[in-house]
Amino acid sequence: MAEHTRSSITIEAAPAAVMGVIADFGRYPEWTGEVKEAEVLATDESGRAERVRLLLDAGAIKDDHTLAYDWIGDNEVRWSLVKSQMLRTLDGSYALAPLDGGARTEVTYQLTVDVKIPMLGMIKRKAEKVIIDRALAGLKKRVEAGPAPAGAPDEAVADGDGA
Repeated sequence: MAEHTRSSITIEAAPAAVMGVIADFGRYPEWTGEVKEAEVLATDESGRAERVRLLLDAGAIKDDHTLAYDWIGDNEVRWSLVKSQMLRTLDGSYALAPLDGGARTEVTYQLTVDVKIPMLGMIKRKAEKVIIDRALAGLKKRVEAGPAPAGAPDEAVADGDGA
């Protein structure tokens, strides 16, 4: 089994608000540093994304890939790589745990990345850790900023600090 990297953060919002931001792929370019474009290709009967195309620019890794999403209840989502130019594996998950009666949320992000080019395991783990830490920081900033007006850019999070 492939090694994975995992990290957690506490967000000052209910799990439903956190999952709402995670599920809003069209807004990823506003709060992630690496995702430049996101397009939902297929949805399930509940309207949640099942397949998403992401255009990624993470410095050394630039890729156009498609992920398959599996929603487990209201507090977990997992994804796996369908196709990619540079990646062999991109498996991950967000798991949400309510804290303080649901007023806050512990978010755990797990990620496994494998690239098609040779790379030392310790370098891959460091890259995973950077991706996770930036994603969690960006998610926290976006959620805690509150909902943006529909169709309007959210200036509080559009500075590209997170991933």
